[in-house]
Amino acid sequence: MEKFDAVIIGAGAAGMFCAAMAGQAGSKVLLIDNGKKPGRKILMSGGGRCNFTNLYIEPAAYLSQNPHFCKSALARYTQWDFIDMIGKHNIAWHEKTLGQLFCDESAQQVVDMLVAECEKGQVTTRLRSEVLSVERDENGYTLELNGDTVQAPKLVIATGGLSMPGLGATPFGYKIAEQFGLKVLPTRAGLVPFTLHKPLLEQLQVLSGVSVPSVITAENGVSFRESLLFTHRGLSGPAVLQLSSYWQPGEFVSVNLLPDTDLDELLNEQRNAHPNQSLKNTLAMVLPKRLVECLQQLEQIPDVTLKQLNSRQQTELTETLQEWKVQPNGTEGYRTAEVTLGGVDTNELSSRTMEARNVPGLYFIGEVMDVSGWLGGYNFQWAWSSAWACAQDLVGQ
Repeated sequence: MEKFDAVIIGAGAAGMFCAAMAGQAGSKVLLIDNGKKPGRKILMSGGGRCNFTNLYIEPAAYLSQNPHFCKSALARYTQWDFIDMIGKHNIAWHEKTLGQLFCDESAQQVVDMLVAECEKGQVTTRLRSEVLSVERDENGYTLELNGDTVQAPKLVIATGGLSMPGLGATPFGYKIAEQFGLKVLPTRAGLVPFTLHKPLLEQLQVLSGVSVPSVITAENGVSFRESLLFTHRGLSGPAVLQLSSYWQPGEFVSVNLLPDTDLDELLNEQRNAHPNQSLKNTLAMVLPKRLVECLQQLEQIPDVTLKQLNSRQQTELTETLQEWKVQPNGTEGYRTAEVTLGGVDTNELSSRTMEARNVPGLYFIGEVMDVSGWLGGYNFQWAWSSAWACAQDLVGQ
């Protein structure tokens, strides 16, 4: 039976980073994963460029039943710490919008960096390793793998959530938590596109591929100002993905399709200058023409000239375009979700070390627990920060 100081299950962002940090501090670490290669989700992220952190990381950008839980780890290992590491590996990066940082070249650079950091820490990595059973006794944890048995006093679960099952996501982490008596909160897909009910979907399908700036607001008052994208299944784009984490089934969302336009002012100005101009052509100055035509066919926009538009119609038009109420049918689910909401209850864990309060030597890091960030590098930063906090405890620092 092979013995290690720590076994980490899951060679994603959190698992690799934790293994590297603990290994470099002197721990004998085994990192195992069921996949053929490490960092599969990293490679897919940010359109293949890995949105590895955000300049504006703050606890308010994370959803959890305990909103204070993430504060300690985020404060102790910050976005600037990770940016430093990226710099040491000479990975060029750029800021897109809203503080989102991406590799100039490829997400593969981040995976290569983590592999190099693991090698520096002399981490033993075993891919295509299935964990058949986990037992705990006075010596720590004994794991039956396909082919051998390993033992360690400390076990770290970094297996992620249920999002993107095509990349190997499984409920393994939740099963381990439940095996050792930890509470697991209900899970659902987050950062995920909305699907629409049939009549509306069929009417809007002609808009597939059209993107507009928007402000989208949930019933609980949370809103995001980002672009909205019409798809053949429903609504997507950054604004929708962000809001999906705050939306509950059955609720309506309110969409402002003209966040940068004072519609009354525009209509009044154009009416004075061009009274015979059609309302459709006027709106096409500030909205995609296909969207205007579609809304007109849905009788949301009257087929009139500006001088024919009466004040009641103008008021209704403003409501239609700036407070468009949509009731999603649901979401696309885990298949396309970027994160899993819910997971291992953070009240079961130490916010300083990520260790289970009542199960010595058992740790949970990254997405497997009930901490989910906004779109834009927040979830990667949680992976780095929670992994770092755990690694400090694995080596007793």
